[in-house]
Amino acid sequence: MSYRMGSGRERKSWRIIEWMKEKNLSVGGIADELGVDHSLVSHTIHGRRNSRVVLAKLKAYGCPNNILSLPADLKEAA
Repeated sequence: MSYRMGSGRERKSWRIIEWMKEKNLSVGGIADELGVDHSLVSHTIHGRRNSRVVLAKLKAYGCPNNILSLPADLKEAA
């Protein structure tokens, strides 16, 4: 049984983390901006959650859609 859910199963967390390092972004920094707990950001990056707020913020920063593995409703908005 996988701990990843829905579209998060295909999320490339290591690539997201690499991309965040290149952009000098941190899990804590994104969490502070959004006013959410850092664990929500971390769980979303690793595919355990699908927080649309976190995914939308990563997308707004320019994270490539192909590594985010967005849920259908966010793909359509792209």
